[in-house]
Amino acid sequence: MKTRFDILNPVSRLGLTLLLSVPILITLDWVSASVMFALLVCAFAWARVPFLWLLKRALGLSIVALLAAVSMALYGKVEGTVWFSWGLITVSERSVILAIAVFLRVLVLGLTAIVLLGSVDATRMADGLAQRVHLPARFVLGVLAAVRMAGLLSEDWRTMAMARRARGLGDTGRLRRWLTMVFALLVLAIRRGTKLAAAMEVRGFDQGTPRTWARPSTFHRADTIAFVLAIAGSAVALGSAVWAGTFWTVLS
Repeated sequence: MKTRFDILNPVSRLGLTLLLSVPILITLDWVSASVMFALLVCAFAWARVPFLWLLKRALGLSIVALLAAVSMALYGKVEGTVWFSWGLITVSERSVILAIAVFLRVLVLGLTAIVLLGSVDATRMADGLAQRVHLPARFVLGVLAAVRMAGLLSEDWRTMAMARRARGLGDTGRLRRWLTMVFALLVLAIRRGTKLAAAMEVRGFDQGTPRTWARPSTFHRADTIAFVLAIAGSAVALGSAVWAGTFWTVLS
């Protein structure tokens, strides 16, 4: 999936995800969440995020958001008009407002992470974290290698399943078969990780000398503009909540 967000540095996209989450994490009101959701929709439209692709992700995320909202509506803080009460379940005006806010907050947090981080190249992210954030190169490269190897687990699982079926062991005892395959996959992952660590040490990845990088990671004007717009959007969301009188911090 190609969008206009691809011109941003992966570290900038990570920072934007955290920055856009601030109004959602420090407040519980529905106004700030609604404003942030509207701003995100406009940003996604400008960045040419495919509508059908975004709709599919939003539908799956809506199920999680709906479950959280229902729980908040049934067991949230009781205040204002009480519309329904039965045992520990109490649906009040305040709990319904909180449920709406929770639903929107989950959508904003989820869609922001999916769009900004879902298509980030792991190698470019590692380059940025090491060169721009100055995280230890050994840690960054180790995590990158682990992420690359994690994609092999599904292929290993399919290979083991086909091998067991070829030997006539895949049609009975599903629970026992699953536990056996999980244990075998764990052993295989440990062995592969040990070999990879030894190979990286042999090639000098464990040296304490400064490293050189084949792919320089740089910030551009687009990254600065994106951060300015994100700060402005967060300020507008929080300001709207204060102006509407619905601002309610998580600590209150």
